[in-house]
Amino acid sequence: MTITIDKLGHEVGAEVIGLAPDRLLADDSIPAILMTALEEYGVLVFRDLHLDPETQVAFCRKLGQVDTSPGHHPVEGIYRVSLDTSKNSSASYLRATFDWHIDGCTPEDDAYPQMATMLTAKAVAASGGETEFASTYKAYENLTAQEKLTLAPLRVVHSLEASQRLVTAEPTPEQLSAWRERPTKEHPLIWTHKSGRRSLVLGASTDHVVDMSPDRSRALLDGLLARCAAPERVYTHQWSVGDTVIWDNRGVIHRAAPYPADSPREMLRTTVLGEEPIR
Repeated sequence: MTITIDKLGHEVGAEVIGLAPDRLLADDSIPAILMTALEEYGVLVFRDLHLDPETQVAFCRKLGQVDTSPGHHPVEGIYRVSLDTSKNSSASYLRATFDWHIDGCTPEDDAYPQMATMLTAKAVAASGGETEFASTYKAYENLTAQEKLTLAPLRVVHSLEASQRLVTAEPTPEQLSAWRERPTKEHPLIWTHKSGRRSLVLGASTDHVVDMSPDRSRALLDGLLARCAAPERVYTHQWSVGDTVIWDNRGVIHRAAPYPADSPREMLRTTVLGEEPIR
């Protein structure tokens, strides 16, 4: 069957049509085809694919090294995304995913940001729970020439605390202590990739611009984020059970629309580890 890749509109996203789960592993040409498309579109959508966890992990291994940290799921390489604490004991931290972010800006060690993330819907929310995507490559490209020059030397401190305060404005001393155990990270505002492309490093983890006043820093970061994630530039995925989405974490920010804590929504996530630092 012929595979077609149809742009979904806006500045990010395309739908892959005509690809069966068994072909993901059987056809050696598929990884290169999809990685090329991912570079171009940032997000690839596979509707009604119904990937099983083992196939999902095996395919992601064809793209790179897979994160095998404990994920509240029996299959190694799968992380269960659920607000149900019986399914994910770290569910409280997932509320921070309701804000725009890039995965891996504040790792506990010197790990690079993830290359790509794949999500498969096992159960969906009755309301809310959509996932939104915006291109940080396009955000850079849409800057004026003067803005590119002005922003080029800026560096930004990222922290877990910054992202968690967006959902818990008045943390307990215990919460604050736990957040501050994660080291802060300093990154350039403009990421120059090995490919030569540039993107903006934006999202909930941005704490402040180095050597800039707090008010001016916040206004700059919030303004750039608002432009990057303007409604006309965003792809919103309305999940159905069996859908799979993969995105380029290096050039895309994402967020989940809020959904109730008692929602059955459950996503199975596989992360392909990164191979380049933010620099």
